[in-house]
Amino acid sequence: MQSEPQTGRADGPAFQGRVAIVTGGARGIGRAIADALAGQGAEVHVFDRDAPEESASGLVPHTLDIRDSAQVAEAVGGLTRPPTLLVNNAGITRDRSIARMSDEEWETVLAVNLTGAFNLIRAVAAPMTQAGGGRIVNMASINGLRGKFGQANYAASKGGLIALTKTAARELGPKGVTVNAIAPGMVMTDMVRALPQEVRDRAAAESVLPALPEVDDVAAAALFLLSDAARCITGQVLQVDSGQYI
Repeated sequence: MQSEPQTGRADGPAFQGRVAIVTGGARGIGRAIADALAGQGAEVHVFDRDAPEESASGLVPHTLDIRDSAQVAEAVGGLTRPPTLLVNNAGITRDRSIARMSDEEWETVLAVNLTGAFNLIRAVAAPMTQAGGGRIVNMASINGLRGKFGQANYAASKGGLIALTKTAARELGPKGVTVNAIAPGMVMTDMVRALPQEVRDRAAAESVLPALPEVDDVAAAALFLLSDAARCITGQVLQVDSGQYI
């Protein structure tokens, strides 16, 4: 079996010369991951419906809908070099109890959070294999492990993403591609900071550590799983949640 290209070099940034795709990388956790990869030398392509809020060196924006497999295939095929790093971060919520949830609310969340990730994995599988290997990180959620009142669609999409992660790890592992997931709890994004204080307090009360994760904590976990330090880790779910799930 052909060995995977080295992720880093002793004399340069850890991801120097690597091509990465980050979906939902315009803001929040995705933006933190994209910036961190670019800061360590990667050529980072941000796949999002919106452009990044401000330009940054190393980020190449692509405006597309990841639910559309044709758009995804065209964008991946149009890259000048094959991607060997993929972070499936794009995700949305449409919270409502099962009894009140509409067909559109169910289908849209599943389409973005799960089908979108599938579209990307399928599109990069061949380029990564041809390059000798790669790393894929899928952004799941602790609510995909435990369920959450009012989030049947979101929890199902993230639970499905965990199952997709394990299946892709089995299928792509012999080709030198690792596939892992990160399951954050409540993360202190700008969106979370705008929530009522009592919502944040409930998440903090569930946690065993004194502080909820910041976006950089999730980015650090992602970069670890994308690095050669994690070359023998695949099919795993890493919780970054300050102990909120346990």
